[in-house]
Amino acid sequence: MEYQAKELFAKHGVTTTLGKVVETAEAAREAAEELGGVTVVKAQVKAGGRGKAGGVKLAKTPDEAYEHASNILGMEIKGLTVNRVLVTPATPPVEEYYFSFLLDRANRSHLCIASVEGGVEIEEVAKTNPEAVRQIRVDALEGVTPEKAAAIVDDAKFPAELRDQAIEMVQRLWQVYVEEDATLVEVNPLARLEGDKLEALDGKVSLDENAEFRHEDHQAFEIREEADPLESKAKDKGLNYVKLDGEVGIIGNGAGLVMSTLDVVAYAGEAHGGVKPANFLDIGGGANAQVMADGLDVIIHDAQVKSVFVNVFGGITACDEVANGIKGALEILGDEATKPLVVRLDGNNVEEGRRILNEMDHPLVTQVDTMDGAADKAAELAHGA
Repeated sequence: MEYQAKELFAKHGVTTTLGKVVETAEAAREAAEELGGVTVVKAQVKAGGRGKAGGVKLAKTPDEAYEHASNILGMEIKGLTVNRVLVTPATPPVEEYYFSFLLDRANRSHLCIASVEGGVEIEEVAKTNPEAVRQIRVDALEGVTPEKAAAIVDDAKFPAELRDQAIEMVQRLWQVYVEEDATLVEVNPLARLEGDKLEALDGKVSLDENAEFRHEDHQAFEIREEADPLESKAKDKGLNYVKLDGEVGIIGNGAGLVMSTLDVVAYAGEAHGGVKPANFLDIGGGANAQVMADGLDVIIHDAQVKSVFVNVFGGITACDEVANGIKGALEILGDEATKPLVVRLDGNNVEEGRRILNEMDHPLVTQVDTMDGAADKAAELAHGA
């Protein structure tokens, strides 16, 4: 969120104003009194367009801050409920600019996007005057040296009187991007204030979860009580899980296979009342009993799930290991396992895997040899339930 992004900015010496984050209208009034003068009350959700949605308001008095906070708290912006607001001193910009560093996945490089005609209307500028939105590649090995920062500032045509400040800020924003393992660091607006001062008035940062092992302090940015409880549970178990809105739980090994399974289930569901996939869950190569139990534990506790489709192509992890994992998982879960499982095994040691499941003869488990057939069965069971 903005206030968290600004905390990272301040940590790396980027000029910004932190303000005070509050969760009640009364606390917003107190924050405005403490800050003195005119303040801005800003909704804190992970979405753009907060101002256009009515989530950013100017308060000339503490009572106005109270009124604005009362209206903003609880409102929805792009499907997200506002549970907190940021109260900051009002610093009206003389000019608004746009600046960001991001990971350009399509070109496998780092990219800087900068515009002195940016600010909150940057999308419109990009449509009407694309030449004003500069895109500058950043070499991963070279990074942003003082010379590169100067080249970026000059290419974007920052005003001469702000050039030295802009070069310094560009280097510090790159420091945020690299040292925090971010995939996006965005300032919109990057503001020119009275007295020719450059300040990050807003901020957006996306952090790479794959680098969490290097950043224990990043855990503080996660607001657990607002996260999806199933996704939090899966994360605690080290599972690659994303909650969806359907009725067929999905477990597979390998992201590509799981994505294909989602498509096949969605297609099969059209013939069974329109049922859809309930989740993405990739157990990867280590499909032992505990991993399978953890995956099933998350999925069967999703109230929307009516059936579970386990789709595994044995490779490094052989099908007999997967079958033993399913057997062990059902033993571990015991009476908690109440939803039907459709299992499709193929690949390495498939005959042994099928034999293990056949011998187990569990009432919840149905084996189907093909992916399409298994998807159809899982959709049928979900619809019937």
